[in-house]
Amino acid sequence: MTNLHIDIVSDIACPWCAIGYARLEQAMDQLSGEFNFTVSWHPFELNPDKDADGEPILQALSRKYGRSPEEMEKAQNDMTAIAHELGLNFERMQERYTRNTFNAHRLVMWAGEQNRQTEMKKAFFEAYFGRAADISDDEVLLECVATIGLDTDEARRVLDEGDYAEAVRKEEAYYQKAGISAVPAYVINQQYLISGAQEPDYLVQAFRDIQAGTAA
Repeated sequence: MTNLHIDIVSDIACPWCAIGYARLEQAMDQLSGEFNFTVSWHPFELNPDKDADGEPILQALSRKYGRSPEEMEKAQNDMTAIAHELGLNFERMQERYTRNTFNAHRLVMWAGEQNRQTEMKKAFFEAYFGRAADISDDEVLLECVATIGLDTDEARRVLDEGDYAEAVRKEEAYYQKAGISAVPAYVINQQYLISGAQEPDYLVQAFRDIQAGTAA
C-alpha cells in the first residue's frame, strides 16, 4: 500500500474543520485497501486575541463578514445540516461564543505524544459545537481530556506550567509563513496542499492522483 501522511492545519473553533475531517475520514475509509494513512494536527487560531474572547457567534460573524444576523443564522443552519448527515453533534452551534483556542491546541499537542491527537481534537469539536462549551476554560478542556481517557492530573499540570506553548506558537508561525491563511488545510506528504472541507469523492481522486504522480 502507498503511505500517505496528512498534516491538518485547523482550529477547534472552525466548524468547517470538523466537517472537513469527517469527510476526510470517509475518504480514508474508501481507500483503506490502497493507502496507509497517518495524520498529524497543527494549530491555527481564528480568534487569537484572548481579550476579544466571548462574543455571541452570530453577532461576531455578522460583523466579520458584513452580513445580517439572519444571513449568518441561515449559513449556520446549513452547516448544522451537513454536520448532522456526517454524524457530527452540532446541536448548540448557534449558542456558542467566540473562544480563544490556544490552550486547547496545547492539549492537542500533548495528546499527540500519546498517539491520541485525533481523539482529543474530536472531543473539543463536540464540546464546542455540540454543547456550546467554553473551550477557553481549563475545566472544560479537562472534562474533554477525561472523556477520552487521558490523565487529567497530567493535563492540568501541562496547562498550569505552560507546556507546549512555545511549540504551538512555532507551528502557527511556520504554517502562516508557508502561506496558509484559512482552514482547514491539508498538506499531503509535505508536498501537496488541499484547501477547504472538500467532499470525500474529491479527496479520493486527489489522493489517487498523488499516488499516480499526476497531481497538480
